Amino acid sequence: MREEFLDPKISDPIEESDEAGLRPKHLDEFVGQRELKEKLGIVLEAARRRGEAVDHLLFAGPPGLGKTTLSGIIAAEMGVRLHITSGPALERAGDLAAILTKLEPSDVLFIDEIHRLGRAVEEILYPAMEDFQLDIVVGKGPAASSIRLALPRFTLVGATTRTGMITGPLRDRFGLVARLDYYDDDELTSIVRRAATILNVTIDDDGCHEIARRSRGTPRIANRLLRRVRDFAEVRESGRITGSVADEGLAVFGVDQRGLDKVDRALLRALCVQFNGGPVGLTTLAIGVGEQPETVEDVYEPFLIQLGLIARTPRGRVAMPAAWNHLGLEVPSNQPDLFS
Repeated sequence: MREEFLDPKISDPIEESDEAGLRPKHLDEFVGQRELKEKLGIVLEAARRRGEAVDHLLFAGPPGLGKTTLSGIIAAEMGVRLHITSGPALERAGDLAAILTKLEPSDVLFIDEIHRLGRAVEEILYPAMEDFQLDIVVGKGPAASSIRLALPRFTLVGATTRTGMITGPLRDRFGLVARLDYYDDDELTSIVRRAATILNVTIDDDGCHEIARRSRGTPRIANRLLRRVRDFAEVRESGRITGSVADEGLAVFGVDQRGLDKVDRALLRALCVQFNGGPVGLTTLAIGVGEQPETVEDVYEPFLIQLGLIARTPRGRVAMPAAWNHLGLEVPSNQPDLFS
C-alpha cells in the first residue's frame, strides 16, 4: 500500500498512471545505472540482515532518470510503505510534521525537489533524520513551550535536480549521495521493449532502437515517445511499430533525428538567427522563446550542451557550429572569439 502527498501540479493524470504502471518494482528489473544498482543492492541487503531501516539516501540528476522509481523499489524491496511528497508542497513546518507522525517503522519517505524546502521545514527535518525526534512548539510568545516526540526509524529518500542548492547540513545527513547519469541507446532500447510488452504494443527491434535513440538519454521521454508512436501506428498504420513507422510517427510529433523537439529548435534558431550566435544571457534567450529561464536551464540546455550544439561561456550562451548545421544554416565565417 502506498500513500502519496503529491504536488497538485500534474499535467496528465492518465499518462501519470501509465508511467507508474511502467515503473519496475524490484531492483533486478531496473535497467541502467549499474554502479548505483550495485551500491543499493549492498545497502538494502545489509539493512535486511540487520532488521533495520535503510539509511537516508539522496538521488541527484536530471528529470526522468528514475529517482522516483528507485524510491518505490527501495520500499518494495524492504516490504514497507512509501510516502511521497515534494519540497514545494511542504510550505510550513506543520506540513512536514503531519507526514512524519504518520510514519511507521522502516517506512520510506520520498521528497522530490528536496532543494526547494523552506528553511523552517528543513530545520524540523534535521533532528528527525539524525535523532528520529520531532520538536513541536506549542503556544506563542512567553507561554510557548517545546515538545519532543519520538519518531520510528524511517528512511528519507531525497531527489534533486540541483545538488548545489542543497545546504551542507542537509546533504551531510544522507548516508548515500548518488548521481544518476543519462542512459545509453542500448539501455533505452531495453526499456522501450519492456514498456511495449506491458502496454501490449507490437514493435520490432528497429522500432525500439529508433525510439530509444531519440529519447535524450531519458527513460521518461522514451516511454512518452513510445505511447505517441503507438497512437500513430494505431491510427495511420496497422498498429505494428517498425523502424519506418517510428520515424514517421516521431516526425509527426515534432521529434527530429537527434531527439530535438519544437522548443529545442526554437532555442537554437533564436540563438543562431535572432542573436547571431551569441553570446546572450540566459534570461534574454528564455524570453526570446517564451520560456522561463529555469526551464531552459534545467530541461533544455543540458541535452543541447551534451550534443555539442550550444555552450555556456563567461559572457553567455553561444551557438556551436553543429547548431548552425543542424538548422541547415551556414556557419558565419566572421564570428569573433566567443569564449574570450
